[in-house]
Amino acid sequence: YLTVSIEPLPPVVVGDAVTLKCNFKTDGKMREIVWYRVTDGGTIKQKIFTFDAMFSTNFSQMENYRKREDLVYQSTVRLPEVRISDNGPYECHVGIYDRATREKVVLASGNVFLNVMAPPTSISVLAADTPAPFSRYQAQNFTLVCVVSGGKPAPLVYFKRDGEPIEATPLPEPPAGASSWAPRSLLHRDLDDTKVPKSLAADGELGMGNPFPTADPPRGLAAERDSVTESIPETVVSREFPRWVHMAEPIYYFRHTHAPVSDGTIEARATLTWTLNPQIDNEALFSCEVKHPALSMPMQSEVTLVAPKGPKITMTPTRARVGDTVRILVQGFQNEVFPEPLFTWTRVGSRLLDGSAEHDGKELVLERVPAELNGSMYRCTAQNPLGSTDTHTRLIVFENPNIPRGPEDSNGSLPSHCGFRFILALTLTVILELT
Repeated sequence: YLTVSIEPLPPVVVGDAVTLKCNFKTDGKMREIVWYRVTDGGTIKQKIFTFDAMFSTNFSQMENYRKREDLVYQSTVRLPEVRISDNGPYECHVGIYDRATREKVVLASGNVFLNVMAPPTSISVLAADTPAPFSRYQAQNFTLVCVVSGGKPAPLVYFKRDGEPIEATPLPEPPAGASSWAPRSLLHRDLDDTKVPKSLAADGELGMGNPFPTADPPRGLAAERDSVTESIPETVVSREFPRWVHMAEPIYYFRHTHAPVSDGTIEARATLTWTLNPQIDNEALFSCEVKHPALSMPMQSEVTLVAPKGPKITMTPTRARVGDTVRILVQGFQNEVFPEPLFTWTRVGSRLLDGSAEHDGKELVLERVPAELNGSMYRCTAQNPLGSTDTHTRLIVFENPNIPRGPEDSNGSLPSHCGFRFILALTLTVILELT
């Protein structure tokens, strides 16, 4: 007879040492022991260990005259450092010689599944759809995205605010081809002089004479509405984002997705969406935490929502001359800013050198600056959903001695020294004629 059994294995972590044990009992003479790794759903079996009894025969330690007893053999395969690729089923095949003829071999096998776990290797919290313009006059949705990579199986991901777990309403999977959550307007917002045309506010024409709505705002994701165009005088536009008034605590919405990666791990993405309130959300600490069976304690990544303050601007070269290429760059802020702000450059009172009204990006490049730009003022507006800030810098352009000047200056008149010589020659001619 021949029986084969393999002890089941608990899940193991990448890097651990694993021992595969193949136990069998027989009263026959062993021929071989072979270990296979099974792949592609059982269609491929890769031989990983072979013991050939023909060249290394095991004999019983009993005396020959005593009755032969059942022999217990154990074949052990040790994997010193398991990898994710080692995950899967394994089989142990044992063959013994048939008693009737030595040319025939009797086979029996057993199998075991090796479950290899991998802890997440990276975790990060991002803001969806940034940098992007954010309306000063309309409450909008905001989404945090937590990306967890390198784990197997998929981890458990959840969010906290200021150290407290967030109770969020789960969202279904997005339909195929749908974009990420886009900002949508609220039905209610606080209204003040910076957001309503004064002509309408003074005459009471808003809403055909009806007072401002006082109903509670809808909770959770912003409701869909037709957009309303307002004519806002530039002189009363506030530089600060308005403080949206919510009568209740924000409602958070949570979505969790995961996708397999080619290396056998799983990338998990968790999103947290709510209607942003700069009044209470500025300087709020949000953390994404991950629980995984291969981790002894949760891993986390955290961000603090902060509006930009005090941009630091540098200009190179420091002494610009006519014809130089000038670069104006935002190097940072006086504080840590999240999410990433959007930078917009404008020239006060005029268009930029290339004729455009504004330029987006951290750096503004002025190619071959002319003398006419001397004294021009440039404004950099940095904004994120929590607030905005403006910084101004003035460009001073010096004359370039390496650039030869023509007989006439830029306004078509003669240079001053040429005029002086002409007057001097004319005076000498008049004196000679009088004498």
